[in-house]
Amino acid sequence: MSRTTLVAALTCTVAVASALAQGTGTRPADDRPFQLHLRSRTRDRGKIAVTEALARWEPRKSAIIVCDMWDDHWCKSAARRVAELAGPLNATLKAARQRGVFIIHAPSTTTAFYKDTPQRRRAQQAPYAPTPVPLATSPRWGTAWCWPDGCREGVLPIDDSDMGCDCAEKCEVRSPWTRQIAGIEIAEPDAITDDGQEVWNLLAARGIENVMICGVHLNMCVLGRPFAIRQMTALGKRVALIRDLTDTMYNHERPPGVSHFAGTDLVVEHVELYWCPTFTSTDITGAPPFRFRGDQRTGD
Repeated sequence: MSRTTLVAALTCTVAVASALAQGTGTRPADDRPFQLHLRSRTRDRGKIAVTEALARWEPRKSAIIVCDMWDDHWCKSAARRVAELAGPLNATLKAARQRGVFIIHAPSTTTAFYKDTPQRRRAQQAPYAPTPVPLATSPRWGTAWCWPDGCREGVLPIDDSDMGCDCAEKCEVRSPWTRQIAGIEIAEPDAITDDGQEVWNLLAARGIENVMICGVHLNMCVLGRPFAIRQMTALGKRVALIRDLTDTMYNHERPPGVSHFAGTDLVVEHVELYWCPTFTSTDITGAPPFRFRGDQRTGD
């Protein structure tokens, strides 16, 4: 889809949504609180304890940030998994949006593709709001970056020093992405940005306290981008990872030598221990949690 076609489609969506909102048949948003089963980990005397707490998050005080679900990737395996993940992730966004959750699409370094859309302008035009702590400014991969905090966070449990391609024939590292994958709808009330200050402005303007993070890749961008877990946690938001709607860049041939999907689980556990709790999309959709077709493990 060309940029011109995309802009026309999104503008049409705005007009249709506005017309429907003025009619008498529009169903009001279901603003009952979500009941989220938040899983966390703590360490006591060298032992890890897993706990689950039921939290009630008001939809209109909550946002979902979609991290780097691009239309392509330099690693063919990663690109295939993003394409597989897009449908279930979109279904989750649709269910959350219907309940009043604010959706922020953050396809890093590709926001210029959306420059003429109302969703991009919404992020750019949100009134400036000062942050309680300084935002990250160190650059990496085209945006500001929140590097690991050695005072808070242990070493990642997987070795991604080879950039994590798990294809039999290793792929060349490049930047083939141009936009967010088309299988994820960008609806009228959403916003598009990859900028930490713009995200903060949007959240502040709407009084949003709760931030749910999904997308890829957990050991890299979902932790480090200026709108992602480390930064949102540092800014004092209640943050939770939707753990079945993410993936990692991990080559199973590297330490600790487990399957790709077991490696992802290890990074989820790392997040639960050091940064924020996690839950599954079931708490939003009522459907079973997503599982990649290639994950042949039995049990949970």
